[in-house]
Amino acid sequence: MEKSFGKKMTRRLVFVTSILIFALLSVTFGRLAYIMLVKGDYYQSLASKQQLYDNLVTAPRGDIYDRNMKLLATSATAWTVYLTPNGIDTQNDEGKAETVRKAIASGLSEILELEYDDVYAKTKKSTYYVIVKQKIDKEVADRVREFLSSEANKDLQLTQYIGLDETTKRYYPNDTLASEVLGFVGADEQGLAGLEQYYENELTGVAGRVVAAKNARGTDMPFTYKKIEEAQPGHSLVTTVDSYIQHVCEKYLDQAIEVNQIKERGAAVVMNVKTGEIYGMAVSGDFNPNEPFTLSAEDQEKVDAETDEEKKEQLRKDLLNRQWRNKAVSDTYEPGSVFKIFTAATALEENLVDVNSSFSCNYVVNVAGQNYHCWKNGGHGVQNLKQAIANSCNPAFISIGQKIGVHSFYKYFKAFGLTQPTGIDLPGEATSFYHTEDRLGIIELSSSSFGQTFNITPLQTLSIAAAAVNGGYLVQPHIVSRIIGADKKVIRTISTEPKRQIISESTSATMRELLEFVVQNGAKNAIVPGYRVGGKTGTSQKVSQIEQTGNTHLYIASYVGIAPIDNPEIAVLIMLDEPQGAYYGGTIAAPVGAQIMGEVLPYLGYEPQYSDDEIARLAVLVPDVTKNTVNEAQATLSTKGLNYRIVGEGENVIRQLPESGSRVYKNGTVVLYTEKGGNETVKVPDFTGATITSANRLAADAGLNVAFAGNTQSAGLKVVRQSVAAGTSVNAGSVVTIYFLDESNVDYVEE
Repeated sequence: MEKSFGKKMTRRLVFVTSILIFALLSVTFGRLAYIMLVKGDYYQSLASKQQLYDNLVTAPRGDIYDRNMKLLATSATAWTVYLTPNGIDTQNDEGKAETVRKAIASGLSEILELEYDDVYAKTKKSTYYVIVKQKIDKEVADRVREFLSSEANKDLQLTQYIGLDETTKRYYPNDTLASEVLGFVGADEQGLAGLEQYYENELTGVAGRVVAAKNARGTDMPFTYKKIEEAQPGHSLVTTVDSYIQHVCEKYLDQAIEVNQIKERGAAVVMNVKTGEIYGMAVSGDFNPNEPFTLSAEDQEKVDAETDEEKKEQLRKDLLNRQWRNKAVSDTYEPGSVFKIFTAATALEENLVDVNSSFSCNYVVNVAGQNYHCWKNGGHGVQNLKQAIANSCNPAFISIGQKIGVHSFYKYFKAFGLTQPTGIDLPGEATSFYHTEDRLGIIELSSSSFGQTFNITPLQTLSIAAAAVNGGYLVQPHIVSRIIGADKKVIRTISTEPKRQIISESTSATMRELLEFVVQNGAKNAIVPGYRVGGKTGTSQKVSQIEQTGNTHLYIASYVGIAPIDNPEIAVLIMLDEPQGAYYGGTIAAPVGAQIMGEVLPYLGYEPQYSDDEIARLAVLVPDVTKNTVNEAQATLSTKGLNYRIVGEGENVIRQLPESGSRVYKNGTVVLYTEKGGNETVKVPDFTGATITSANRLAADAGLNVAFAGNTQSAGLKVVRQSVAAGTSVNAGSVVTIYFLDESNVDYVEE
C-alpha cells in the first residue's frame, strides 16, 4: 500500500514537473517568438547602434558665381573634431584615464581656442561620439594631427579617443562684396539670408553616409565592415551680378554715406532695363558673410555700452538684423519726385498731355483745403511738360495727376506692378503701402502724383524707370541667370521675358526725351561727360516719422539715371536715407549716380563722345607742387582728382611732370621727383587704333598723360596718330597728344 502510494506521488510529481517545464518552455519560446518576430526590427536596430558607427557626410553646397563665372561663394573642406570618451575608462586604469582626460583637455583647448573645463567635461561623457568643435580649417586640423602623433602623447594612444571627420565650410572669397545679396549660412550649412536662403533647395546637396563596425569600447575594429554612400553636391548658381560693377556701386555709395553723414544707410542698384538683370546691388553698412555674427566696431561699442544684460542681448540681435537687411528689397519709402516719371508716362499714354502742354505754377496750390507748395519761392510761372519735369514742379504734377483721375491713376499704378512685390529672387521683399482705388480721394491723388503719402521699395522705383524708357515693358528684376550642375551643365535658365507692356513705344520715346532734358537742364550733377544720360531726382520727407518724432529734418534723397538714353541699357538707382546736412536728391544722390555711370558705361563697352566743352571741363590745370613736401604734394594733387607717382626716396619735391600750368585729364598722373633719386623713363605705347577709353588706360598703365586732338564727338572713334612715336623713351608723366578719327570716315586721313 505504501509502495502504491509512493508510485502515485512520483507520477504526480513528474506530471506537475512536466507541466511546469512545459509552461516555462512555452513562456520562453513565446518570449523568443515575440522578440524575434514582433520586436525583431527594434532589437536589430539597437544591436546595429551598438555594433555600427553611422555618420552622415555633409554634401558640399553648390557654388555661387558672378555673371563672368568669378567665384562669389564656395564650400571648402573643413573638419569636425570629435571624442570617443567611453573608451577612456574601459581601456585604462583610473589613474591613467585621468591622465588621458587632462592631456586631451589641455591639448584641444589650446589648439581649438576653447575653455579647458568645457573640453574636460566632454571627456567624462559615456558615449562614443562627442563633437568638440566643428568646421575647423586645414591649418588647425593639421595641428590636431600633430598633437595626436607627438612623442609626448605616444604612450597615451590618444588616436583611440580623438578623431577628425571631414566636412565642408562655406567660404566667401571676396569678404564683404555683395554680402546682402549673397547672404550667409548657419552652423548647419543652412542658408539664413540672401541667395543662400532663397535658393536653399537648389544649393543643398544630398548627404552621404559612412557606416562602419565598432567594438564594445566604441572604437573602430580592425578588418571592419564599412559602407560609404557618397555625398551629392548641390547645384550652383550663376548670378547676373558683375563683380566689378558691384565694387563700383559699393565704393561710391560708401563715400556718399560718409560725406553726407547718412544716418539710416543707403542703397545703390544697377539694373539692365531690357532684361531685369541686376548687375550690382549695394547696401551701406554691409557685413562679412564669413563672420556674419560679428558686428561692426561701431555697433559693438553700442552693445558694450549697454549695462542691462537682457537689453544688451536684444540690442545685439537688432543690430545684427539691421546689418543683414537688404534695404533695396526689404524697406519701403516715399519715392518723392522720382515718381513723377510714373505720372508723366501715364498722362502721356492716356493722351492727356504732350511735351507742349502748358502748366502754371504760382508757388502754392490749394486742393480741398490742403495747401501744397512748390520748392521754388514764387513758383515757376508758365512752363511746358519738359520744363515742369526738369523743374520738378509739384503744382504742375498735381494738375497732371488730376487730369489722370482716380480710376486711371490706380489702373496704371497696378499695371506698373506697384500693388505687389516685384518677385525678385531674394528673401524678405517688402510689400508696398498705397491708396486703394476706393480710398484714393482728391487729396491722396494730388499728393501721390508727386510721390508722397504711399510707400514702395527702391526696386519698384527702378522698375518704373526701366519700363518708362525700354519701350514700355515691365521687366522682372532677378539676381540669378541660370542654375548649373557640378559638371557645369545648365539645369535651368531664368527667363528674361518682360511681364507685360504698359505704355507704347511712342510714349516711351517721349519719356526718354523728357528724362534727357531733365539731366541737361535740371539735374546737372547727373551729367556724365561723353555720354547721353537721362534721369530724375527726388527728395521726400519721412512724413510718418516726422509726426512721431517731431524732427522735421528727416529726408530721403534719391536719383534714378538711365544710359545711354537714346538706346537704354542700364538704370542706376541711388537712395540715401536721412542725410544730416544737404538733403536734396539733385545735390547728393545724382552725383553718386554719375560717378557709377562714369565707370560702368566704359566698362560695358560704351565709348564716350566728348564735346569740345566737355573736353575743356575734363582737363585739369596741373598745380605747382615743387618745393612742397611729398605729403603736401600728394594732398594737393588728390584734391584736383589727379594721381601721382613718386620717384626717389626724398622728402621734398624738386621737379614734376607734367609741369605746372599743363592741362591733363582727370585721373591723369603727375610724377613727383624728389631730391634723392634720378629720372624715371618710360616707353610710349602704341595708341594707334585705340578708343578714348583704351587710350586713357594705356597711358595710365605706362605712367603717361594724353591730350586729345581731332574729332572726339562721333561714335567709332579711333586713334590715327600720336605726337611721340611708339617705343620712344620719355620721362614718366610726359604728355603725349593723340589724334582721333571717326573710323566710318575712311576717305579722310590727316597727314
